[in-house]
Amino acid sequence: MSSPLEIHWSEPGRLDALLTKIDPPVASVLDRALNGEELDFDDGLHLALAAGLELEAVILAADRIRRERAGDVITYVVNRNINFTNVCFVGCRFCAFSRAPREKDAYFHSFEEIQRRSLEAWELGAREVCVQGGLPRDLDPFYYRDLLRSIKQATPEMHIHAFSPMEVVYGVELTGMPLRDYLAMLKDAGLGTLPGTAAEILDDDVRHQIERIKLNVSQWLDVVKTAHRLGIRTTSTMMYGHLESEEHWVRHLMLLRDVQKETGGFTEFVPLGFVHEFTQLYRSGDARPGPTRDEHLKVHALSRLMLQGWIDNIQVSWVKMSREMAQECFLAGANDYGGTLMDENISRLAGATSGEYLSPEEFHARIRELGRVPAERTTLYKIVKRYDGPHSMRKDISDRASATEIG
Repeated sequence: MSSPLEIHWSEPGRLDALLTKIDPPVASVLDRALNGEELDFDDGLHLALAAGLELEAVILAADRIRRERAGDVITYVVNRNINFTNVCFVGCRFCAFSRAPREKDAYFHSFEEIQRRSLEAWELGAREVCVQGGLPRDLDPFYYRDLLRSIKQATPEMHIHAFSPMEVVYGVELTGMPLRDYLAMLKDAGLGTLPGTAAEILDDDVRHQIERIKLNVSQWLDVVKTAHRLGIRTTSTMMYGHLESEEHWVRHLMLLRDVQKETGGFTEFVPLGFVHEFTQLYRSGDARPGPTRDEHLKVHALSRLMLQGWIDNIQVSWVKMSREMAQECFLAGANDYGGTLMDENISRLAGATSGEYLSPEEFHARIRELGRVPAERTTLYKIVKRYDGPHSMRKDISDRASATEIG
């Protein structure tokens, strides 16, 4: 059994020394990346297949580029997850969240309950609600529009980050509206940004194995590009650690990079490690048991190296890994801790054990542990407040709405 990869993060000159002794093709790719050059598929695959000293060099190079492009600030947003229903007919094999309508733990929150949760989040200092749910049959065609209106009625200044591309496609099917008109309607109703989830792996062969009746790659791209053209920005994601290969990682990242060149609409990239324990995909024997430590580090580093200059915010999805693993990913190219995520359910029900909520104070402690600077941000990455001092705390929420945004 191979010993765990040892990474000399704090050793001065370690990366430069490694570049003189590792496999020359990997060293050449890293040299070009460190000079800001764009990497192609073969370059990315060299990095994605790296192991041992080569992988250590990849991780250290990503950390250096992170420092140059994002500095020593680690950002986060104060937000609340609102999963309005767990009833869903899609049946993705990697999901343990969905329920049939008659199951005893199935739920469908009323607009009044969603308003209550949004208002409670606002009063606790949240700037964003992240709203997603299952896909129930016979949903009212204009449900998503009306949901947005109800949240805006209760919390007019709350940023609404809502509805995956899969939910958007479902809304289009229900209403019969053209995609552009449907998204414009949602924007008018209060939609701020879209989660770039439901991407999984942007390869139709892999998608067919993990989510047979879900949307295909071209549909996902159509939703995202149309949203960007309407001024609705989105995140971007990739799920790894199931039945995909390194080639899929590289092609996925290149596809996202191409979209960003065309539209400029992505705010960040979020690698999402597959949480396997209670999923049908794993229990059937078709998937590996989630990412290894090396894969977590490699994917975060690879994304920094492949996306630099185009998507420069790399987020750690802390709910999908241990505290220790999340901290290490910040030393492998990442610069954003995501959201506080009050009421996160989807990862937990698949077997994640990292909790449902992290307070701003806990983010500060973790970020300072890394020798970095905590900073609260908006959904669109405007810095609201930096916490440079070792004991500085989040400001009183009463001055939140009038706070000057920096950046």
